[in-house]
Amino acid sequence: MSKEYRPLLMRANRLLGAQLVEHNLVKIEDLEQANEKFIEVVASGLPRQTSILAILAYDMKVVQEDAMLHHLVEAEGLGLVDMRDYDVPDDIRKGMDVGACWATWSVPFDREEEFWFVATAYYLSPAVRNHWEKALGGPILWFGTTLDAIAEYLEKHAEDVANSGAGKAAAAAAVAATVKIAAA
Repeated sequence: MSKEYRPLLMRANRLLGAQLVEHNLVKIEDLEQANEKFIEVVASGLPRQTSILAILAYDMKVVQEDAMLHHLVEAEGLGLVDMRDYDVPDDIRKGMDVGACWATWSVPFDREEEFWFVATAYYLSPAVRNHWEKALGGPILWFGTTLDAIAEYLEKHAEDVANSGAGKAAAAAAVAATVKIAAA
């Protein structure tokens, strides 16, 4: 995770944790313990690991992701989407800010007229909603999804970029620059 997205990552996770407590989905004591683990994980720099929700759900097992998705549907009125089964249009994939997606655990996945469709595991975090509302500049239809669905989509997206002509060209340029430096 680049330093550019660290403030967004920290704010998104901090505010998600507060909302999980406020909505009685986790206890404050569990959140405090998860925050300690989260700081350690952020230092590792692995985007897939940097999630307070993952720590609470998978490591500590104090909240179930299904319970949170149920809350999003019942209390917040969101729909659900599985990004693994959705074909994102090329223009949206090409313009995707992957760093912001990892920092907010959210992915813009479609656009219909002026409405953006955004899948997120972090809807309860006001920082996430604010970021995407400003970044996309239009009304958003939010959809809940799982951490795994977001992570798998972003990892596949990165793989597709690396395998594309642009990715191969960038890799070739990097190798050429390395060879030029070594030869000098």
